[in-house]
Amino acid sequence: MSAEMTWSSSPGWSKVNHSRGKSSATSGSGSRAVPDREYKVSDGRLDAPLVLLLTPCNGSPLYGVGVRLGVLDVGSNTVHMVVVDAHAGGHPTPMSDSKTAVRLIQYLDKHDRISKEGIKKLSDAVKEASEIAQATHCEEVMAFATSAVRDAKNSDDVLDAVEDSTGVRLEVLSGVDEARMTFLAARRWYGWSAGSIVNLDIGGGSLELTSGPDENPDKAFSLPLGAGRLTHDWFNSDPPERKRINALRDFIDAELEAPAKEIRSLGEPDLACATSKTFRMLARLTGAAPASAGPRAERVLTAAGLRQVIAFISRMTASDRAELEGISSDRSYQVVAGALVAEASMRALGLESVKICPWALREGLILQRLDHHAGRDGKGS
Repeated sequence: MSAEMTWSSSPGWSKVNHSRGKSSATSGSGSRAVPDREYKVSDGRLDAPLVLLLTPCNGSPLYGVGVRLGVLDVGSNTVHMVVVDAHAGGHPTPMSDSKTAVRLIQYLDKHDRISKEGIKKLSDAVKEASEIAQATHCEEVMAFATSAVRDAKNSDDVLDAVEDSTGVRLEVLSGVDEARMTFLAARRWYGWSAGSIVNLDIGGGSLELTSGPDENPDKAFSLPLGAGRLTHDWFNSDPPERKRINALRDFIDAELEAPAKEIRSLGEPDLACATSKTFRMLARLTGAAPASAGPRAERVLTAAGLRQVIAFISRMTASDRAELEGISSDRSYQVVAGALVAEASMRALGLESVKICPWALREGLILQRLDHHAGRDGKGS
């Protein structure tokens, strides 16, 4: 399977081309270049939406009653392949969900380059995911990578190697794009009646904070405070030493100070919510409904419950934590760092509790994709 991907911008935006093996560059205050597109932030707000364009596998346009979409998500912990049947204005229906643990953060060397072993493991996982896309007859696949690949010093080399091995060219999402798409998913899940939303999302490589009353957040931040990254950088024992935990707490607080101040300047939100597997695990540890209860079961994580969880799990080894209900074995090693980020984020934003939203980045990308095609033909797809 191969997928051709481009990024296009709204009218008035400059487009940044990215040649294979070369990085692009922009100049000007508040702008940063990333592969295949430019984004611009003013006071934490993205000035205009970006639209992901991807050529369908069969070469036909994405019109009609519905479409089978694949989302290949290369995160810091896993390569996740989700297949949905979807149409504009409708609820995406999951048809297949598979993932392979890769833990790319663990393959970073002292120069922040992903090792050959890590690239090989990533390529194998992407190839397996592409075979699933073919087997499930996806009409279109969105293949993207987030923090681990985005921040690696050899990011271009990694992308080239994966493409050479699998035929799949991964699109690298910027941190702000990642935050925006996750916020869109939360907004669609809770609807307009939720009012102003603040959303928190903890991945393996980064933390995203967003807030606003619309579908595009007024403030969007992506910080290098992912659970896997912090575990890799700060903990060298299992369980982690108390002094290292305290030092990490101080570091997280310092990193959150400025973004949290900007978000709080917007006023108290009507709804505080959180996405990501880390928050779902932490909520489960405090007594929230299990996954078997379905996505519509209300789940809430309180600050008080979270503090109790941290005191408990920080004294356990990763293997012991993996025995707890709700913690997966491939994430048990990083859940302490994730819990520290969650607690610090809620404290910095003045949140006593957050609702757990079942939709996140992948759903946001699917929804934006459907919106784009509905707008293009003027009547929906």
